[in-house]
Order: sequence, then C-alpha cells, then structure tokens
Amino acid sequence: MSPSSSPRIAVYGATGHTGRLVAAELRARGKEVILAGRDGAALKTLSDELGGAPFHQAPLDDPAALRALAEQSAVLIHCAGPFTHTGKPVATAAAEGGCHYVDHALEQHHTKWMFDVMPEPARRAGITMVTAMSFYGGTGDLLAAAVADGLTDIERVITAYAVSGWRLTTGAKQTAELLFADTRRITYSDGEQHVGYVEPRNAVFPFPPPLGPRTMIAPVPFSEVVTVPRHVRTRRVEAQLTADTFQEEQVFTSEDADAGTRAGSAFTVAAQVITADGGGGAGQVSGRDLWRMSALASVEAAVRLAADPGSPGVYGPAEAFPAGPFLRDLERLGLFTLTLPGKEA
Repeated sequence: MSPSSSPRIAVYGATGHTGRLVAAELRARGKEVILAGRDGAALKTLSDELGGAPFHQAPLDDPAALRALAEQSAVLIHCAGPFTHTGKPVATAAAEGGCHYVDHALEQHHTKWMFDVMPEPARRAGITMVTAMSFYGGTGDLLAAAVADGLTDIERVITAYAVSGWRLTTGAKQTAELLFADTRRITYSDGEQHVGYVEPRNAVFPFPPPLGPRTMIAPVPFSEVVTVPRHVRTRRVEAQLTADTFQEEQVFTSEDADAGTRAGSAFTVAAQVITADGGGGAGQVSGRDLWRMSALASVEAAVRLAADPGSPGVYGPAEAFPAGPFLRDLERLGLFTLTLPGKEA
C-alpha cells in the first residue's frame, strides 16, 4: 500500500449477511475495501454487486493466503463465524501480516484465547486487536463500562438482552449450537473466573417501561464474563437473554431468510451495575436490526483503528474505545436510542 493511498480495510467473511453489511457500509463511506473469504465465486459475485471492489480468496487452511490478505490491509474485520473454528487462523494471520484486527466473536473461549495468547504477537507486530465487537457480548461490554463509570465497590454487573424477531444465519445457528452445548462455560463470580458446567436457571430482569420485567435465561455464555472484569472492578458478571427469544417460530429455521426479514429484529440491551450498598446505576439501548447494529459497530471500530490505533495489544470493545462516546456515535447513526441516566450525552 503506497503512503498516499487511503487505508484498505479487509472484510473476511464478506459474502455472509454481516460481512455484506460491513462491506456495503465501508463502500458507502468511500473506504477502500478488500472482500475476502473462502469462496472465490461468491466473492466475485459480491465484487460485481459492489462495483468491482477487489477480492481475495483465502481458505482457513491456507495460512499463506490469509497472511497475504493481512499484508495488503490496514485493518481486517473478521465476520465469519463460528469463531471457535475460524478465530485462530484469521487472528494469527492478522498479527503475522501486521494489520489491525476487529472480530465479531461472542464465543467466550475465543475471546479468552485472544487475551491469553495474542497480546505478545500483537505487540511485536505493532497492531491493535479488538475482539468481541459483536451485538451479543460487545453491546453489553460497552454499556457496562458506560454505566459503571464513576462507581466504586461494585458488587455485580448484569447485562440483559431482550430480542424478538431474530433470524439466525447458518453461521449464527452453528455458533448457537456450539455455545449451548458447551459444558465448560466461563463464569465470573467472587472476583474470579471459573470454568465448568453451569446449570441454567430462569431469572427476572427489570427492564424499564415500556418493556417491563421479563423472564430470562441466566446465565447465557456470552463474552462479557471475559471482557467486563478487565475494565470494571466487580465481584460478579452475568449475561442474560429473554427466554422467549428462542421460542419464536423460525428462529432456528431461517437460514434462507432474505435481508429484509433479518432486518426486522427488535432489541433492548440493558446493563445493571449494583454496588455493595445497594446503589449503582443502569443504562440501555433500544433499536431494530441487531445485524446492522453489529456490522456498523465493527465499521466504527475499524475506521478508528485505521486513523489512530493507540497502543498495540488485544482489547475488548470498552477497553479499545471510550464506551460512552462510542455508544453515542452509534446512536447518531440511527442504530438505537441510548439511555444513560445521570450522564451527559
């Protein structure tokens, strides 16, 4: 890449639903994009749809092709789940090729692996890697940081997702199956991380009106238990999801749904931060189309990294970017309505 050219942002998994949204948004902003993934024919088709954007075929079992992608990119946005299978080769290639990295992972074990293994390769390469910039996990991490700002002696952080109209892609379905079959879940209690079998339970989360209290599955195996304790000093972190989300017709049979149908999801994500004396605070976002919200969050992250990557290393969303301002910027894009009681906009 010549010094005068604008930073090129690669989108791995560009032909998937999220990848298409990411690539289209980057092109709409006038950014130089490289479409990447495993299927060369599908990439060529997408390239034609986007006016001839360059594309690069790189199978997961071809480290040289993945590294070549990273070497010609300033930032790589990884959209191709399940990250249990795809995370390691793509993240490793980003470090070896010397480009900044953002992923959409919500899988706890991938996020933990990123923090355990990749900091030193990232520092050696002089790159910044942001993991878990997803709707599930990433939104809760940002909200938790924004709500906890200024609070001390925090007893617990609960992130709660109320989602309706969610239509899973093939990758999302595979991810959900892996997550809920995992008997070695990561939890965070008593100020420590634990790994082992967790018995799910029903809980009630007090969403404010008009949603109101809802029955939740608790805990759900999202990445907040790994990311939040890195920036919020607390004794417990738990993520919850509305029990009726997976009871809706077509949630698990919607792999062929069109983009318009997928855009019909509605969501409220809340973070409740409770201090030892019973005080604390709460905040939430409410909007539609969780897929677009996730895609544009990663675009915002990548654009920021291209302009000012900060210190090399591996970070969660709220470590990489000031949480409140980042959420406000997403709100200005029309992705959701943000409520942070007692905090300036």
